[in-house]
Amino acid sequence: MTVGEFLFDPFIGSEAMRRALAASLAISVAGAPLGVMLIIRRMALAGDVLTHTLLPGVAVAFLLAGESPLVMIIGGTLSGLLAVYLSMLVSRSTILREDTSLAAFYVLSLAIGVLLLSFGADDPHGDAAEELLHILFGNALEIDQATLLTIAIISTGSLIVLAVIYRLLVIESFDPVFLRSVGGPGALVHMVFMTLIVLNLIAGAVTIGTMLAIGLMTVPGAAARMWTQDLGRVIAIAIAIAVFASLSGLIAAYHLSLPPGPAIILMAGLCFMASIVFGRQNGLIQRLRHPAHLEG
Repeated sequence: MTVGEFLFDPFIGSEAMRRALAASLAISVAGAPLGVMLIIRRMALAGDVLTHTLLPGVAVAFLLAGESPLVMIIGGTLSGLLAVYLSMLVSRSTILREDTSLAAFYVLSLAIGVLLLSFGADDPHGDAAEELLHILFGNALEIDQATLLTIAIISTGSLIVLAVIYRLLVIESFDPVFLRSVGGPGALVHMVFMTLIVLNLIAGAVTIGTMLAIGLMTVPGAAARMWTQDLGRVIAIAIAIAVFASLSGLIAAYHLSLPPGPAIILMAGLCFMASIVFGRQNGLIQRLRHPAHLEG
């Protein structure tokens, strides 16, 4: 097998692989910049918490519509947005911080989702548990045309909205007090940003899984941060790493008969580990070459 055959055969001979690649690339280009902003705002773990708030909506959608990824995307989106907006309302109406209220809604959402899953064990639409696991851990090779179009719309819309709020989002991330002092819409920017996170998480759910979607958003961003301090360059490098992970992960999954979602995240993880070692911003090799000196 030649190098060309190794790289291109998975996509030439399989429409399912081409759709999986298109969906993965769309999620990578839109999700990586959002992941960088999550890291800048020190909200990477909050993003992970959000993945669990999608489960109730996904479960209800399956029980009502059966094996319809598009309907599950709608249900998961509504569930995630409800949890986000409720946590923001609680944090602004009580003494609780937003991360605390979000953690509470995360546990409640997970419990409700598990209960719904148990009710649907004998669902007439088929094996509810198996289908919900596809949403949680990915089923990229079964993406249909409607789902791919939905992912493309979400990704394109996210990029447009992020471009519109980018300057305000950066200011709100580094100096929210200043933004409020000049009358800037800090709360609105935060709400829009969290909405984009939820939309991209559910878009990633049908490709690499809800539980893994946050990885394709934050792992490339963490890796990119090891190479430069310039925010624009961090975003560009994060997108490049996410695209590489999507492409190489799908190729590895095809040739080694691996699940696509975990394979993609594993490739992103390898890039992250390489960045820790070789990164120009305090990477291990950089630290060995230029050790810090004790100051007297």
